Amino acid sequence: MTSLNSFSVSGYGPERSRWTRLLVRDSPVRRLDWPILLSALALSFIGSLLVYSATRNRTTLNHGDPYYFLVRHLMNLGIGFALMIGTLWVGHRVLRNAVPILYGVSVLGVLLVLTPLGATINGNRNWIVLGGGFSLQPSEFVKVSIVLGMAMLLSAQVDAGDRTYPNGRTVIQALGLAAVPIMVVMMMPDLGSTMVMTVTILGVLLASGAPNRWIFGLLAVGVVGAVAVWQLHLLGQYQINRFAAFADPSLDPSGVGYNTNQARIAIGSGGLTGQGLFHGAQTTGQFVPEQQTDFVFTVAGEELGFVGGALIIALIGVILWRACRIARESSELYSTIVAAGIVAWFSFQSFENIGMALGIMPVAGIPLPFVSYGGSSMFAVWVAVGLLQSIKVQRPVQA
Repeated sequence: MTSLNSFSVSGYGPERSRWTRLLVRDSPVRRLDWPILLSALALSFIGSLLVYSATRNRTTLNHGDPYYFLVRHLMNLGIGFALMIGTLWVGHRVLRNAVPILYGVSVLGVLLVLTPLGATINGNRNWIVLGGGFSLQPSEFVKVSIVLGMAMLLSAQVDAGDRTYPNGRTVIQALGLAAVPIMVVMMMPDLGSTMVMTVTILGVLLASGAPNRWIFGLLAVGVVGAVAVWQLHLLGQYQINRFAAFADPSLDPSGVGYNTNQARIAIGSGGLTGQGLFHGAQTTGQFVPEQQTDFVFTVAGEELGFVGGALIIALIGVILWRACRIARESSELYSTIVAAGIVAWFSFQSFENIGMALGIMPVAGIPLPFVSYGGSSMFAVWVAVGLLQSIKVQRPVQA
């Protein structure tokens, strides 16, 4: 009887085993970056518990339904996950061709905020109210379009083999592309989103291999711009008060310093293991404002303690670590820049959000990725996860 091992390339024996292993390894499901996916899901589900704890007793916000925010948070997660799958299915390379459309739509979105369609919430005119308790924050989607748009411009000549790094003209074009939506966002004014976008731009330039003079030049422009904004009184009074309270936490403890002081009390009272989920005194007593959005980390600190807070930070760290690995192992500059831009975006936004809850960063109204309540933020970060997964899945497999 003829042994199957005697058959060769036709599809049997050792040769078949080798190709079978390659095909299995090349499966899109197997090639997903599961640490990123599972960490993002874990953060989102932890966030749902924290959002529920922060809002179940706030009858003025939840319309008498303790599950109001929980249901919407999970709904936002479902939509965000679908957007991630859609982004992965389309692919980052196809989206590269659609960047002009995506960029134009995102800029139009932030411009609409300045029209009568826009709404002011917590001092920022950066929302479009859709009705039915839903609203949209277009500045969240600008972060995605800036990363994709700058990556497209900065990588064009390099990926085509014409240059080893982007030239000065290309860098200027990329900075101009990013400057348009940022200036609109500053007019709202939305200082938090502006800070995130600026750091994201810096991360994109660093990943592109642009000469150091552009990096230092951007930093210098940022410093000069910050001074000019301060001197020309372009910031709202509430934003100035926030910086003043950051510099002096004892300043007006019942006014501008209230948020920071209450956040510190909540986190400090959690100790090592916390007071127990749904049992935080500060959270139950509704002492911390905006606890389901900007200050959601205070719920973790108070009710889950140092252990819970450290778990959230560790999960964010896993996402950043794997995204850095995806950027480093990419075979094309475009993919590297996209992944690095997402790393800069996620890392600074997470640091700023957790930092302002701890009192080491000024209050800037920035959500914690995957954790805070808010549809626009949830949609944007899951689209970013889809981009990372697409880069990982479409990377050539070594035989």
